[in-house]
Amino acid sequence: MSRYDYIIVGAGLYGAVCADVLSKKGRKVLVVEKRNHIAGNCYTEKVEGIDVHKYGPHIFHTNSDRVWNYITGFASFNNYVNRPKANYLGEIYSLPFNMYTFEKMWGVKTAEEAKQIIEAQRKEANIGEPKNLEEQAISLVGKDIYEKLVKGYTEKQWGRDCRELPPSIIKRLPVRFEYNDNYFDAKYQGIPIGGYTEMVRKMLSSSDILLNTDYLSDRKYFDGLAEKKIYTGSIDAFFDYSEGHLEYRTVRFETEILDQKDFQGNAVINYTDRSTPFTRIIEHKHFEFGNQEKTVVSREFSINFSDGCEPYYPINDKKNTDCYLKYKALSEKQKNCIFGGRLGEYKYYNMDDVIESALNMLDTL
Repeated sequence: MSRYDYIIVGAGLYGAVCADVLSKKGRKVLVVEKRNHIAGNCYTEKVEGIDVHKYGPHIFHTNSDRVWNYITGFASFNNYVNRPKANYLGEIYSLPFNMYTFEKMWGVKTAEEAKQIIEAQRKEANIGEPKNLEEQAISLVGKDIYEKLVKGYTEKQWGRDCRELPPSIIKRLPVRFEYNDNYFDAKYQGIPIGGYTEMVRKMLSSSDILLNTDYLSDRKYFDGLAEKKIYTGSIDAFFDYSEGHLEYRTVRFETEILDQKDFQGNAVINYTDRSTPFTRIIEHKHFEFGNQEKTVVSREFSINFSDGCEPYYPINDKKNTDCYLKYKALSEKQKNCIFGGRLGEYKYYNMDDVIESALNMLDTL
């Protein structure tokens, strides 16, 4: 007889939701995590009394009542609103692109004035249907904003010229012709008080957990422990890279503790010029309105993915999409195995999307 009903590979949000719901349904669950901590990339760690986002800033936001009602069963959320800023060679601009941005860039006071400038710059660039990120950005916000606030940051983030990137990337960024600098503008938004790690710990409280354990290194043994499994690791690794390696961008951080109460006055400031090597500086205490005597800041560098790095952003170009579809076809032939989450589906997920995806999958079990 199997010792567990389910083995879940990965203790990130997708795995944690599955473990919680299945445990509440009376299933015995084992969670296997190769890292030395739970909570995946939303893991937070206490440093000088500050919840440090070890894998970059994670701001929870959703328009889904179901997701919000579910996740608030494990944590109380503060009322943090994401209002990042952009630093271009010492000039500070409001993000996302909104009337504060347009006023600072052009001195305009009305939406109509801003739209006229953007349309004139689009026509000057002779752009019809945008074929790449550069053309899409100029169509949305004009050449001036593209040159100062988009081009350098994007090329640092993706390691490619903007003309080599698909237009879909920039479409995710809000553009508002009003004085609204709330980046997400979602119905619900905030940071769990006490950090994400404690929230996920509660979600996993009824499951057995193995940390520092690589399922793939001894899958025959682990498969023998459970009837069914939910796999949230890299789908190409599961199939021993038989169809090739899926590509990602990743990031590294230089984090330091500063003996001062405040460093930059905001949680996130993007550095949008090409000459600054990092993409942004994160000051973690501002996520929770901290008043500690010290502060912790992280400089974020976007780099190519290699062995030993954490995969962050799927590169969903045609080559990688075609490769993933081959793995997806293989995954559908697996008996009693569900693939989910950012790595299991080779898909960029916001946190609420991960939770909703897991809940929807569990509805079908």
